[in-house]
Amino acid sequence: MPMDPAELADRLGRWPGRGPLYLLLAARLRRLVDEGELPPGTALPPDRAFASALAVGRGTVVAAYDQLRLEGRIVRRQGSGTRVAGPPRPGPRDTTGAPVFLHLLEPRDDDVILLACAAPTAPPAMLLTAYERALSRLATVTNDIGYHPSGHRLLRRAVADHYTRRGVPTGPEQVLVTNGGQQALSLLARTLVEPGGTVLVEAPTYPGALEAFHEQSASVRTLPVGLDGFEAATRTPGPRPKLAYVVSTHHNPTGGLLPALPRRRLAAAADAADVPLIDDEVLAHLAFPGQDTPPPLAAFGETVISVGSLSKSVWGGLRIGWIRAARPVIDRLARLRAVHDLGGNLPAQLAAAELLPHVETLCQDLAADRRARHDHLRAELARRLPRWQAPAVTGGQTLWVRLPHGDGDSFAQTALRHGVAVLPGSGLDASGGSGEFIRIHFLADPDTLTKAVRRLATAWRSYGGGHDRGAPAPRSMAI
Repeated sequence: MPMDPAELADRLGRWPGRGPLYLLLAARLRRLVDEGELPPGTALPPDRAFASALAVGRGTVVAAYDQLRLEGRIVRRQGSGTRVAGPPRPGPRDTTGAPVFLHLLEPRDDDVILLACAAPTAPPAMLLTAYERALSRLATVTNDIGYHPSGHRLLRRAVADHYTRRGVPTGPEQVLVTNGGQQALSLLARTLVEPGGTVLVEAPTYPGALEAFHEQSASVRTLPVGLDGFEAATRTPGPRPKLAYVVSTHHNPTGGLLPALPRRRLAAAADAADVPLIDDEVLAHLAFPGQDTPPPLAAFGETVISVGSLSKSVWGGLRIGWIRAARPVIDRLARLRAVHDLGGNLPAQLAAAELLPHVETLCQDLAADRRARHDHLRAELARRLPRWQAPAVTGGQTLWVRLPHGDGDSFAQTALRHGVAVLPGSGLDASGGSGEFIRIHFLADPDTLTKAVRRLATAWRSYGGGHDRGAPAPRSMAI
């Protein structure tokens, strides 16, 4: 079967640039072939389907394919389609094709406004002060080789105290420190799910979690946002789910907030079914001013595994995350971590231990600015693209935007050619839905957001959206 056109479009990364489109497309496909990402024998998408996914004319794809055919990199035969040259053979294990990661792997391009991956873009002064204190403590370290697979004791204690203050009594032995929230999810997938095991996820959800589960060859089964229907899903005939994953607070990507009573019911159902339930709390402290959040999901059930990180609340470059779980789970995770990573960066952990007691204050101090940027982005979208539905959220970092027609994959390609990177919704939805959505973040400064929306409006006209005028006001998003 030919490769899915949208999947190949995603793997191209940020391929548009200056010059004829067919040459730019040929160059990026050439790179994928030469690097083994498209191994010999791979069936490439038909011209017309691939052109549709890229939102370009069919002639662009035909010319790019012809260029690669002349170079001997692909073979085109009437009736048998287009394939990468060479006999099929087992290739290396697939790497990620998720746009959220591919954008990070691309060289920085100042001409492209990146609204695909959200995180603070500069370390706050509080982090610099924390490092100064950490370095003073580091100067006193003796008789310690610095390998701590479970994390340094000071940071484990700080994380434990962080949960205890939030109503979830926790000891340091219930905490494993990781290099960010993504490593936490990867470790949990490796530890708790065997290949083919079922994982329950929301549709849509955080794409990094889907990648972690797919890498483990898990069978991903979807439920609505908030894992509505969880109890019935655990009672259906067949193997019991090995794991469930939810973003209960400022849901990524919809921004929804799971109320306290559904949290209690979900945690109780997971306890009764003996299904480990991961609650991704990376965005939990990013509420807007005046917005209350329910207690952590872990306050309601013993099987809840909490994942946290400082990358969204402090700075993306501070690669500090953690897992809070029952001690037997933490011990298993630590043994796996020791094999793959003897321990994280010790100075960063000491700085995080200094910083963590103050992180909620930091987030509160920045909340008004975050809401102002959220409001500014929505106002610009309403002014220039009023038929787009961009519901308000009560916290987090992103808007979940519904296009009036077309699909997010092909529009994201058009937007990229106009200098804005957005995340197509299909890659966030394991059910195969959400194709009409895109995810965009509102962390950029107002001038950049204004420029981005101006470019998106131009891209939308190029895409065939016309001049949007008159549309009902979108409603707020809630779980």
